[in-house]
Amino acid sequence: MGLYTSPHLVSFRERMLVDGVPISESAVAMWTGRLRQLMLEREATFFEATTAIAFADFAARGAEIAVVEVGLGGRLDSTNVVQPLVSGITRIARDHMKYLGDTLEEIAAEKAGIAKPGVPLIVGETDPHLIDVLRGAADRAVEAAGGRAADVRVVPAARRWAGVLGLPGPHQRRNAAVAQAILEALPAPYRPPAEVIAPAFAEARLAGRLDRRGRWLFDVAHNPDGMDALVAALRADPPPGPVHALVSILGDKEWPAMLVRLDEVVDRGILTIAPSAAGRQWDLEWLRRWLADPDRPPPHAAWSLVPDFAQALEAARQGAGTILVTGSFHTVGDVMQALGMASL
Repeated sequence: MGLYTSPHLVSFRERMLVDGVPISESAVAMWTGRLRQLMLEREATFFEATTAIAFADFAARGAEIAVVEVGLGGRLDSTNVVQPLVSGITRIARDHMKYLGDTLEEIAAEKAGIAKPGVPLIVGETDPHLIDVLRGAADRAVEAAGGRAADVRVVPAARRWAGVLGLPGPHQRRNAAVAQAILEALPAPYRPPAEVIAPAFAEARLAGRLDRRGRWLFDVAHNPDGMDALVAALRADPPPGPVHALVSILGDKEWPAMLVRLDEVVDRGILTIAPSAAGRQWDLEWLRRWLADPDRPPPHAAWSLVPDFAQALEAARQGAGTILVTGSFHTVGDVMQALGMASL
C-alpha cells in the first residue's frame, strides 16, 4: 500500500511510503532525472513534480492501492488526476487562503473539487452551512465530469471513535471516526474486516502530533484550527508543568491569533525562526512590535523573541517541566533533527 503525504518533517523521503518503507534516495534521484525534462517543459511546481515522482514510485514498487493526501485544496490540486475508490474531507479551516479563498465557503468549494462521479465523498465537517456548500460544489464537480450528483456521505457530528486510540487528543477521535467511515465506504476487495480496524486504530502513531518524547512534546499545529485542537488537548490532558513553548510560525499564517490561543496553556514562550523555514519565516520587526503592543490581550505567559534557533533551543531547555515545540512542520522537524530524534 502506498502513502503520499505532505509536508515532511525531516526528510523528503517521508512523503512517499510503500508498506511503510520510504522511497530510497537512489529512487528519488532516478525519477527526478527521468522526469526532469518533462517537469521543465510543463513548468511544474515543486508539489506537482513531487506528486509525479510519488505516483511513479508507487507503480514501480507495485502498490495496489494508495492513500493520497491533497496538497493545498482539491479542485486544482495535482493529486486530483487520480480516480479514487473513495474520497474524504475532514473539515474546513482557514489555511492557504492565498490560493483557496478568503472565506470558509470559498475554501469548502475548492476542497469539494475532488468529488468524482460514482465515488463516495466522506465529509467530516459539522457546520450545516458549510456542508451545504460542500454538497453544492461537489455536485457541480460531478456534473462537469459527466455524472449526475455527488455521493456525499456526512459523518454525524456526534460520532467519535469509541475504542482505544493510539493518537492522543480529543480531535483525533473525531478524525478516527471520519477515517472509519472512509474504510467502510471502500469496495469489498479493499475494505478491511471490521475486526482488524479497532486493533489498528489502537496502534496508530503519527510523528509530530501530540508526540511526547520524554520532556519534549511536539505538535505541528500550523494554523488557527490546529492551534485550537492543540490547546483543547493540553487542557484535557495537561502535561507536567511548567510548560515552555518553542514556537516558529510561517509568515503567511494567522500567527497573532495562534499565539493568543497558545498563551492560554503555556507558562513561557520563546519565539524563533526554524532554519528550514528560511524565506517563509514570520517578520521579526512585526513580531517585536506585536510583543510590545499595549493593546494586545494581556498575556498569561512570559514571551521572548530569540531569533537565533540554536540559542532559542538552548533557552527552551532551561528549567523543569515540559518543552512544547509547535507552530509548523519546519519547527518540529528542525528541533527533532537537532535533538537526534529524526526517524530517517
